[in-house]
Amino acid sequence: MERANWPCRQAALYFATLFVAAITYGQSTSASSTNNSSVDQAIPPAVAKELDALKKRIEALETELKNSRIQAQLNEASQQVPANTTEQTNAAPVVTTRAGSSPRGVEPNSPDQTAAAAQSTPAEPFSFADFSWLTGNSRETESPLETKVFTGELRVDTDYVYDFNHPADHSIGGSSEVFRAGEVQLTQFGIGGDFHWNNVRGRLMTQFGMYSETTPRNDASPARGQWDLDTAYRYISEAYGGYHFNKWNGINVDAGIFMSYVGLFSYYQFDNWAYQPSYVSSNTPWFFNGVRVQIFPTEKLKIEPWFVNGWQSYGTFNKSPGLGLQILYRPAGWLSILGNQYEGADTLGISGRRRVHTDDSVQIKYYDNPARLLDKAAMTITVDAGCEFGSNSGVHCSGGNRAKPSQYFLGFMTYQRFWFHKDLFGFTIGGGAINNPGRYLVLLPPINGATAITGTPYFTENPGDPYKAWDTSATFDYMPKQFITWRFEYNHRASNVPYFTGPGGITPPGGNNGSPGLLVPGWNPDLRKRENRLIIAILVKL
Repeated sequence: MERANWPCRQAALYFATLFVAAITYGQSTSASSTNNSSVDQAIPPAVAKELDALKKRIEALETELKNSRIQAQLNEASQQVPANTTEQTNAAPVVTTRAGSSPRGVEPNSPDQTAAAAQSTPAEPFSFADFSWLTGNSRETESPLETKVFTGELRVDTDYVYDFNHPADHSIGGSSEVFRAGEVQLTQFGIGGDFHWNNVRGRLMTQFGMYSETTPRNDASPARGQWDLDTAYRYISEAYGGYHFNKWNGINVDAGIFMSYVGLFSYYQFDNWAYQPSYVSSNTPWFFNGVRVQIFPTEKLKIEPWFVNGWQSYGTFNKSPGLGLQILYRPAGWLSILGNQYEGADTLGISGRRRVHTDDSVQIKYYDNPARLLDKAAMTITVDAGCEFGSNSGVHCSGGNRAKPSQYFLGFMTYQRFWFHKDLFGFTIGGGAINNPGRYLVLLPPINGATAITGTPYFTENPGDPYKAWDTSATFDYMPKQFITWRFEYNHRASNVPYFTGPGGITPPGGNNGSPGLLVPGWNPDLRKRENRLIIAILVKL
C-alpha cells in the first residue's frame, strides 16, 4: 500500500466499521420490547462479542497508523541530521545526543523500532560511558546554546597571579598559561562553536585577551617568507571545516587550525584539573595548522593521522611538513589510553635537522562512589621523549660530543584528582620534570620583548645548552554549576639554570630597548632558579 493513500484508506475502514456496528446495534434494539424503551437494555452476547472484536481492530489500526507516522519522522530526521562525530582533543568540543534522549522532533519509538534503529546506526564513539572526569575534557553534560545546525560556545578565563618573586615589571616568563603578576588579566575570551548539517561540519573559536599575544610569539615560522601569519591568525584558536563520512563508527576529515592533544592537557583551562600544567604539556604543541583525519573503527578506538605545517606553527620552518599520528583507546569508562607520534623539520633555517617525538598518557578513574563525601578519584601519567638529528644539523639524538652535542627531550608529569560532595569540590595534586639539552622545546622568556623569531642573548638556545626543570602544584576547585569553576592554585617551579623572573624583572628601565635580539648596555634581566605562585581564576564555559 502506498504511504500517500494510507491515511485515507484507514479512515474509510474506520467509518465502515462504525457503520456496521450502528446497524447491528439498531437491529438489536428494534427487536426489544417497546415497553422497556426508556430503560437501558443489556446488549445481547452476540452483539457484545462483535463490538469487542471491532474495538480491538480499531485499536490495532490506530497503533499501526501511529507507528507509520513515527517511522516517517525518523526517516526525515536521519536525512537531515546525520551522525557527525568528533572527539574532543585538546579542547575540541564534542556535540552529541545525550544517552537516553531522543532526536529533536521525533516521538519516543516502540521497542521493536528502537532495537532496529540501534542495529542499523553505529554508536557514537566513546558514548558508551561518561568521560567528563578526564582532564582535557569538558565536564559539561548539556549545551544551553545548542540548535539544529549550530552549537554555540563561550569561554572566559580571568585570573589573578600572586608571584612570590614580586617582579618589578609584573612580567612572568616560562609559561604558556600565566603571563602577568599582581594584576587581574583576561587570559582568554573566546566565542564560536560548531556547525553541523548533512554531514558537513565546521568549527570556529576566537581568542581575545592575553592568548592572542602570547600564543603567536612562540611560533618562529612567520619569519620564513612574506605575509604576517602571526597577525592573520592572532585572534583564532580553532578554525576548520570538514566532512563526516558514515563509515564504521564515523570518519571525519577536517582542514584548518585544530587543537593538538600532545601533552594531554587542554588549551582551555576550564577543561583541565589544574591551571598551570607541568612542562611536558606547557612546552609541547597546543595547536596544529593542517589536515587531520579522525577514523573511528569502533566506538572505543580513534586513529587520527595529521598532515600539518609543523610543530605548533602557522607556516613551515623549512621545506618539509610535519606528520603525526594519534591513537586513542578507551576500552572502559574508567580507562583512557592515548599515544601521539610526530616527525618534522622544525628548526628555522636548518632544513637538515629532523625532529621526532612521542607523547603517551594513561588516565585511570580508580574510585567512583557518588553516595560518599569523596565521590570520585582519578589519576594521570604522561611520558614524553624526543630528539633532533640529521646530516649537517649540528646535533645527535644521543652519544653526542662537544662538537656535535646530544639534543633530546625527556619528561613526565602525573596528577591525582579527587572530587567531593557530588562533584561540587575538586582537589588536584601533581607535577613533573623535564630534561631538554639544546632547549629546543623550552619556552623562551620574553626578555626585552624577545620572541621565538628574535631569540635573546640573555637565554640562549644553542645545541647542547643544558636545561632541567621540575614543578609541583596543588589545585582547589569550587564548581557550583557545570558551566563555571572557581579555581585556587599554588605552584612551585624550579630549574638548574636561571630562568624564572626575579624581583628586578625582565624589562629594561624605561621599557623595551632596541632589537630584542641585542644586548642592552649596562642592563641584565633578573632571572632566578625558583618560582612560587598563587593563582586565583574564574573560568566560564557555556
